[in-house]
Amino acid sequence: MPAIRTVLVAATTAVALALLPQSADAQSQLEKRKVAIATASLGLPYLPLIIAQQRKYFADEGLEVEIAAFAGGSKALQSLMGGSSDVASGAYSNTLTMAAKHQKLVYFVTQVRYPALGIAIATRLADRYKSPADLRGMKIGVSAPGSSTHMIVNHLLGKGGLTSSDVSIIGVGTSAGAVAAIEQGEIDAIINSDPVMTKLETDGAVALIADTRTRKGTEALFGGPYPEAGLYATADFIAKNPNTIQALTNAIVRAELWMQQASIADIAANVPPEYMLGDKELYLASYQRMHESHAPDGQITREGAQIVLDVLTAFLPEVKAANIRVEETYDNRFVEAALKKYQGKM
Repeated sequence: MPAIRTVLVAATTAVALALLPQSADAQSQLEKRKVAIATASLGLPYLPLIIAQQRKYFADEGLEVEIAAFAGGSKALQSLMGGSSDVASGAYSNTLTMAAKHQKLVYFVTQVRYPALGIAIATRLADRYKSPADLRGMKIGVSAPGSSTHMIVNHLLGKGGLTSSDVSIIGVGTSAGAVAAIEQGEIDAIINSDPVMTKLETDGAVALIADTRTRKGTEALFGGPYPEAGLYATADFIAKNPNTIQALTNAIVRAELWMQQASIADIAANVPPEYMLGDKELYLASYQRMHESHAPDGQITREGAQIVLDVLTAFLPEVKAANIRVEETYDNRFVEAALKKYQGKM
């Protein structure tokens, strides 16, 4: 799918003591003013990115950022690893799968603290579903094979004693194509984000079997927190560009703090119509269902990181064999600096 490109502007707040910027003359200290970001989508889960753009928080920080939106996190990851992008906006789990391949990625600000995904069965098959074991033989739509949605399906299958080989995994993207796939009978079940899931629920096309848009639903599926997505980059890029990374983090955290106090009307006023997929009412209804999953302050916890690793370890032999230390795959220090600048000042 061709990349959808938009231009943003962003920058930082200060120079580093060790890695982190601290001086008042931050914008003059930026190592890289033009930054390319590959994002898994411009859908609701990545709303902090959109808010930062629309409210000109990136502009306040001083960078030019080109965002390329892809159909699924695995494609955004490919862009980062191929050198087409400097930073990725996607699943935290990608840092773990790449660590197993001896590629060091570091996640530095959370946008989605819960997976913000619904898992559902087509209504025509709902009567036969009683437990995950009943997924056997079904065609299940994920955003893209190998993506975080695929890994979460694997986890659910495991609860029923199944593996991916017991079902058919089909990539359907995260927009209108995903809706069409289940409404036209091309797939039997789906895992997706909003507004796709809210559209399918509103149409009566699916019956939910798991919901990770809330803390309650996330803990029911995983037994604890499960940080889904945010910004990450190679450890080398971060080491060479700490002020630039701080700039990006400042803008995202500022957007998240604003979102915590924003009304539905505020959100509507700050989202371009083209991102609402032609249906403003559906978009805002979707936001109301999943807003709890947006990170309030950009941080990731060690407990959550470990749960993600445990989920991957259960299904990916290469991850299990890699003996990964989660502390090496994320860094909260940029968020901590951003909170010192903006928390309580919005």
